[in-house]
Amino acid sequence: MSRRPLVRGAVRHQRGVALIVVMWLLVLLAAIVGLFALNSHAEAVQASAVRQRTELDHAAEAGIEAVAARLLAVDARRRPVPDGRESTFDFGNGITVTVAVTDESGKVDLNVADVLLLQRLFEATGVASQEATRLAGAIVDWRDADGLVSAAGGGEERDYRSAGLPYGPANRPFAQVSDVQRVLGMRHALYRRVRPYLTVYTGLAQPNLAFADRPVLVALGLAPPVIEQILAARALVQPGLPPPALPGGIVLAASGTGTYSVSSRAARADGPRAELEATVRVGAGGFLGQVYTPLVWRYGQQD
Repeated sequence: MSRRPLVRGAVRHQRGVALIVVMWLLVLLAAIVGLFALNSHAEAVQASAVRQRTELDHAAEAGIEAVAARLLAVDARRRPVPDGRESTFDFGNGITVTVAVTDESGKVDLNVADVLLLQRLFEATGVASQEATRLAGAIVDWRDADGLVSAAGGGEERDYRSAGLPYGPANRPFAQVSDVQRVLGMRHALYRRVRPYLTVYTGLAQPNLAFADRPVLVALGLAPPVIEQILAARALVQPGLPPPALPGGIVLAASGTGTYSVSSRAARADGPRAELEATVRVGAGGFLGQVYTPLVWRYGQQD
């Protein structure tokens, strides 16, 4: 029998195997190329997202810078009214920045407010009288240096232990508003409700009526007609115009220098946004001549 057909068969078999191997190699190469393209696309999308986020963060920071500079403007028409009203400006590149500034002097200072003012503030935000009294006493016990329970019924070391808490009162002033969450009896929902009216930066035993919100005005014991008069007059204040006259010598105007809470929100028309909450001290005392000194700087986070 001739060996030529056998040789031809073997050659065909080898060619078939080679073809299959080549096809599998092509499939493997195609998969590698596809995976590389997919990774490249994912990295490009991530890089674009990071770039957009960085732009939005910088735009939100620009809102803080703009407010701080305008508060110190010589021209009173450029100074914003620090009562929480919003102003919007175009940052460019499709980004809009919305900024609101609030004078901290209109808030209740946790470190110097007396029990009655704290109690009334809690009551003004919907807390029952007994709980409000206990919370006010606990705040005073947290910041004072003694181990005596407040006459209003607060909380010292033994009370925290009885409540199963692994800590006691700090017996020193509050370093930041969020510290009040650790006070005995403070509920998170209540903290979120009362937080906009609290500060630790003014040292004022009585908030500034010119910039106090309604719950603070109620806590100060003002009559409802007086409160409505103050709020109505404040709504009429415009930059650069003489402030409305109010009884008692209340002046509805910002001095420029001082401590302010600023909310800055940067957003694109297509949806992405960045939020920055800051508390800044504007004016004298800035580090190396800075317009403001940041006290709290928080990107879109709730404390």
